[in-house]
Amino acid sequence: DLPRGLRNRNPLNIRIGNVWLGEEPNPTDPDFEQFVAMEYGVRAAFVLLRRYIRHYRRTTIRAIIKAWAPANENNVEAYVATVAKHSGINPDDQLDFADVEQMVALFQGMCLVENGRTLDEKIVHKGYDLT
Repeated sequence: DLPRGLRNRNPLNIRIGNVWLGEEPNPTDPDFEQFVAMEYGVRAAFVLLRRYIRHYRRTTIRAIIKAWAPANENNVEAYVATVAKHSGINPDDQLDFADVEQMVALFQGMCLVENGRTLDEKIVHKGYDLT
């Protein structure tokens, strides 16, 4: 069985609440967004990460994860540590959404925590390019 995020083609487990490009027209999950193709779920994640960084000024892994994965549902420090280790980015270093490789590394670290595995890099890059 695939993890919920991969079954929904929503690898960072975005909760229902927005209208997205590539949204599944007949969703079956009552809590999380579903997409018609993985690259649309990846795109949605990058759209939100861009908003976190540029609009809300959550410019570090630690600041993003504290908002993305609230403590009432997650072990935030373990999430931060795993993303930092996997991405090779210090949890308190400044992030730049325009740095594609940095964003792909951040995404893959978060995907690992959310699903127990990463995605094919081509799909991740395609999702980023759709933003």
